[in-house]
Amino acid sequence: MISSPSLRQWRYLVSLAENRHFGKAAEACFVTQSTLSAGIQELETQLEAALVDRTKRKVVLTPLGEELAGRARELLGQAEDMVLLARAAAVPLSGPLRLGVIPTISPFLLPRVLPSLRKRFPDLRLFLREDLTARLIEQLQNGKLDLLLIALPYEGGALDTMTLFDDDFLLACRSDHPLARRNAVKLDDLADAQLLLLEDGHCLRDHALAACRLPPSPRRDGFAATSLHTLVQMVDSGLGVTLLPQLALDAGILRGTDVAARPLQGDDVARHIGLAWRRGTQRAKEFTLFGEALVAALHQSDGRPPETSSPAKKA
Repeated sequence: MISSPSLRQWRYLVSLAENRHFGKAAEACFVTQSTLSAGIQELETQLEAALVDRTKRKVVLTPLGEELAGRARELLGQAEDMVLLARAAAVPLSGPLRLGVIPTISPFLLPRVLPSLRKRFPDLRLFLREDLTARLIEQLQNGKLDLLLIALPYEGGALDTMTLFDDDFLLACRSDHPLARRNAVKLDDLADAQLLLLEDGHCLRDHALAACRLPPSPRRDGFAATSLHTLVQMVDSGLGVTLLPQLALDAGILRGTDVAARPLQGDDVARHIGLAWRRGTQRAKEFTLFGEALVAALHQSDGRPPETSSPAKKA
């Protein structure tokens, strides 16, 4: 029988691959540098292969070391999933859950649903990370996050997704803007408007353009904002118009401004809010339960009856 390295040894290798420094890698593993260094050397001896090139200035993993670190990361994630799966079998959604959320959802949705989720799952320890979608997906694939709450569609590789609800886009403009006199705005009316959007990297920018079937334009590249609140201030200052999701409007983002919101005419002028997790995880049923509970909590917050969530599908 082949003698397999321990999970601890693989964890040392993954930490070294992520930190590129023996001292920092050891600190991340809560061991001394000598302990981690000895563990890596034992791993190399056991595998009869060099995994790390040691120089005075930096740590460089060999090609084999890089490949094994990637596979070890998946192995450690699966091992953690098995432990959490066993716990969830006794009490669903108990213990830690590391949730990544994009900034155009987090401040507008979470305050409405977290109180109900905490009440329903008192043993759930929810750790939140807010970041842009691309970086959240990278952390999900690296095992640093368990679950993402993002806007769909988004190409994220080997992920399973679950659509929760649609979040309609509305036009936001100053109350003295000509479009504010409309009961509803046609998509064609946006072609010549000074449309303000978020910076590149925010998926809401791409979703807004796609939902309204608007091509990229130099007129939309002159001004860009880092947040929806900044966009609203720019519109309130008369710099142009923008598209805002219903979630932000329901949260009162226009409060204290002279900005009006008008519905858009068209089919599927919305982004789709959903969950995403690593394909093949043994916690898929638990994540589906979390999604159903989140939708129920959202409808409870606005007085509407819960709706059935879409089943998980592969991205």
